[in-house]
Amino acid sequence: MKKLLSTLVLAATLGYGLLSANVVFAEDVAPAASEATGVIEKAADAVAAPDVAAPAVTETAPAAAVAAAPPVPNKGDTSWMLIATALVTLMTIPGLALFYGGLVRQKNMLSVLMQTFVIFSLMGVLWALYGYSAAFTGGNSFIGGLSKAFLKGITPDSIAATFSKGVVIPELIFVAFQLTFAAITPALIIGAFAERMKFSAILAFMVLWFTFAYLPMAHMVWYWDGPDAITDAASLTTVLGNAGWLWAKGALDFAGGTVVHINAGVAGLVVCIVLGKRIGYGREAMTPHSLTLTMVGAALLWVGWFGFNAGSNLEANGYAALAFLNTMLAAGAATLSWMFIEWFHKSKPSMLGAASGAVAGLVAITPACGFIGPMGGIIIGLLVSPICYIFVSRVKHMFGYDDALDVFGVHAVGGIFGALATGVFVNPALGGMGVYDYVLNKTAPYDFAAQMTAQVYAVGTAIVLSAVVSFIALKIVDVLIGIRVSEESEREGLDTTEHGERAYHS
Repeated sequence: MKKLLSTLVLAATLGYGLLSANVVFAEDVAPAASEATGVIEKAADAVAAPDVAAPAVTETAPAAAVAAAPPVPNKGDTSWMLIATALVTLMTIPGLALFYGGLVRQKNMLSVLMQTFVIFSLMGVLWALYGYSAAFTGGNSFIGGLSKAFLKGITPDSIAATFSKGVVIPELIFVAFQLTFAAITPALIIGAFAERMKFSAILAFMVLWFTFAYLPMAHMVWYWDGPDAITDAASLTTVLGNAGWLWAKGALDFAGGTVVHINAGVAGLVVCIVLGKRIGYGREAMTPHSLTLTMVGAALLWVGWFGFNAGSNLEANGYAALAFLNTMLAAGAATLSWMFIEWFHKSKPSMLGAASGAVAGLVAITPACGFIGPMGGIIIGLLVSPICYIFVSRVKHMFGYDDALDVFGVHAVGGIFGALATGVFVNPALGGMGVYDYVLNKTAPYDFAAQMTAQVYAVGTAIVLSAVVSFIALKIVDVLIGIRVSEESEREGLDTTEHGERAYHS
């Protein structure tokens, strides 16, 4: 326990030191908000596009309206964001916990529940201490500053912009909403290394990964000055210079395809490879102990995902409804697609396959849900399941890595497909919403080459950053406290050896 506490202190100190050393403290800029089309067009020749989940925040009125009173949050928008935040919490605890818990063997059920529960709690505290400031204040193109560390200066009267000019919500609910994203992302990783990693090592690894992988990625994709800062081409140039690196490149990520799913999925692959296979993998049966609980977890994920995606619009308007509908349609289409593929390949459709398809569809639609039309959502859902199915059933066995609950095969692969598909289906000719030009205040002409280049940049950055940080963090933790449980502990099960409890006593 002393080693764990010292490691957590060291990890937090390292994170604070890195952020302090590499950021330029700047005054907080006005939060980003886009009309539900959700993206900003470059004045030069690149497109800068904010994810609907990522505005910056402000406490003062825009400079152009010195004499005007600050905008007041709308109670409807605020109410919706409170509900959306609660829904994303539902996704993680109990949704993700039950989904993963049902998939492991009975002797490891409680370990997965405990990991999910505690990671969510730990990340929430770190988010308030320094995570929110590092992700959503001005610093440089890759990481924010610490001007709002410990939530300094944020009061019930503080406001954060949405994605429409002059429309705001309370900053505190934006902090809470983004907290749930920061908490569920590390929790997704645990499915890859289930049943074999020390609990103490998991917590230490998550502190390091959250600090050096999640926060920079969130800042690069989602941080910008906000639409009220854009009045002409010159002001747009200033906004681009202050924004996160990938936002300025024009990357579209409505609710976390790169920041959440690719980021977590790649980390899961690295951890399961470095950690090694479970004892008996490939020789002993490692079937899920309760597909009933897995189905319940998948259903809770599906319901909670409406908060995840539609909530990322930050306003209760037609574009939140669009994201909601796309989420529903993509998940349904992916469920059917996975079921029929499995039915054809294995002669029988399975409950596990249907649940996996639903999650794959939810993952793939996440970056696209507010940018594309409903028919695009169905197509994405239909196409993502065959791709993920191949990785889960063939590629994993071909390369021999033990991704216990297919985090890489579903989240990383589904997220990559969804991020790239976003660049295609945002095209108005395909029913998409297009890219919004905040200088002209209208949808800009669609540029396939520019948009796909931006999407590839975002995907590649997420893969490289997460892989490098995960590998280094694992090596640090391994040196300090070790990462894998003993063979005896693994055979007995982590419920009793790590936590002294059992899920079932009958």
